[in-house]
Amino acid sequence: MTFKEKILSKVKKTPRRLVLPEGDDIRVLKAAEMIIKEKITSELYVLGNVEKLKRTAGIENININGVKLLDPEESPNLKKYSNQFYVMRKHKGVSPEVALETMKDVVYYGAMMLKMGDVDAMVSGSLTPTAKTVRASLIIVQPKEGIQTVSGSFVMIVPNTEYGNKGQFVYADCGVVPEPTSEQLSDIAISSAETAKKLLEVNPVVAFLSFSTMGSGDSMSVKKVRKAVELLKDKKPDFLFDGELQFDAAVDSTVAKLKAPSSIAAGKSNVMIFPDLNAGNIAYKITQRLCNAEAYGPLLQGLSRPVNDLSRGATPEDILMVSAITIAQSI
Repeated sequence: MTFKEKILSKVKKTPRRLVLPEGDDIRVLKAAEMIIKEKITSELYVLGNVEKLKRTAGIENININGVKLLDPEESPNLKKYSNQFYVMRKHKGVSPEVALETMKDVVYYGAMMLKMGDVDAMVSGSLTPTAKTVRASLIIVQPKEGIQTVSGSFVMIVPNTEYGNKGQFVYADCGVVPEPTSEQLSDIAISSAETAKKLLEVNPVVAFLSFSTMGSGDSMSVKKVRKAVELLKDKKPDFLFDGELQFDAAVDSTVAKLKAPSSIAAGKSNVMIFPDLNAGNIAYKITQRLCNAEAYGPLLQGLSRPVNDLSRGATPEDILMVSAITIAQSI
């Protein structure tokens, strides 16, 4: 069974409530039709001006029967949500008037639906920059207890290789934290291991990546990675990890025996923690293009409830899959 088949099968057995804030995007409406057809949600909300959404669906011949269309500006929950936002942000100088205007924004309204328990998952980003989705999530949904860093990962499905979990990997951070500190890298590792457990259903083996393997090189970035490993040891997580490791030493057992013979993670890693956003973002795109790999993400990690971002080039099929993944994270 492929990763896609496994995820769809899982969420069909336990459907959840999902909100897609960006109803003004035709791709979102097309994805909503597919989500209803696949029966992966118990309730599906699409936000926007209801009459406009119905008109667009009619013009484009999109069947939105079964989709709950909701306009934040007309919602009976608008006042309750804006009051909640005011309570959460008044210490930052937010007034009741600003709170009300903020809650009329579909992304912030969707995030508050999730915060208040009115839905179980949210997917945003086809029209919205990642920064806005992340900001709304940080302010309203907030990080999981014990996690200080919200990060972005990709599930990578690489064909024709035995590396990782038969070609399945989690790459992080590829989308959120540009220059993570050692403390943030240790947080990212914990969240990424959880992503691997939940979505790939594997025992995570985490590699902290570098241009150096176990002291073969030295620089400030290498020292940062080494400190992250030491910090993670203090947290005593329930998964294998090691670093610093070069990519080949992390995934190839033959190379691992030569470069890091005493490492508990070398040669069998399936969760790759990159030293910065440059490395992570470049690596996932190289893997995707040159290896013809499937890349699902950026998935937001470390939040108290599941929110995921979309590439602004996402297809309706991409939105369907990210929605399924987000629902799976809520189970």
